Amino acid sequence: MYVPAHFSAGEAEIRDFLTRCDTADLITSTPEGLLATLLPVLFDPAVGDQGALLAHVARNNEQWRQPVLGEAMAVLHGPDAYVTPSWYASKAEHGRVVPTWNYITAHVYGQFVVHDDPAWLEMMVRRLTERHEAGRNHPWSVDDAPPKFVAGQLRAIVGIELVISRVEAKFKLSQNRPEADRDGVAAGLEAAGAVTMASAMRTANETTD
Repeated sequence: MYVPAHFSAGEAEIRDFLTRCDTADLITSTPEGLLATLLPVLFDPAVGDQGALLAHVARNNEQWRQPVLGEAMAVLHGPDAYVTPSWYASKAEHGRVVPTWNYITAHVYGQFVVHDDPAWLEMMVRRLTERHEAGRNHPWSVDDAPPKFVAGQLRAIVGIELVISRVEAKFKLSQNRPEADRDGVAAGLEAAGAVTMASAMRTANETTD
């Protein structure tokens, strides 16, 4: 990944992003070519030296069956938004501005591990469910479904673990612009309803300043 110095992220920022991220594109190079699947993921910092991404795929998905050539990669997407030059204070000063796109993303590389045992799968499904049901008025639990039904559902999926070896992350949040331009972009994004991106920008601006 091309990451200019002003768009690089620190270890704490990357770990926080991995923890909060809900989905990833899992990409593997196989004898059959490149394969990719969008998956709900869960970051487990306790695995290995750098943590792991946990997920599952349908048993009928051929990606888990194919030998992986080298490392696997997961592409994680954070908020992203179009940035109009009209939000820059410098537009009125000299007009030498162009549109761009702000975004947060990470490429996570590591060892591709398949888990095809019910105990691991149930653990992962429970953790994933508890994460996304947390905070709801009436959270659904795996225990709400009949045990035989759950066992059947588990037989229809296969567990995936990406044991992380390295992470390349890019937080492109206008850090290369003057402070007045950054404030203008954050305000413009908020007015446009892109609140998550605006919040990420304001946090980055605090670090930049």
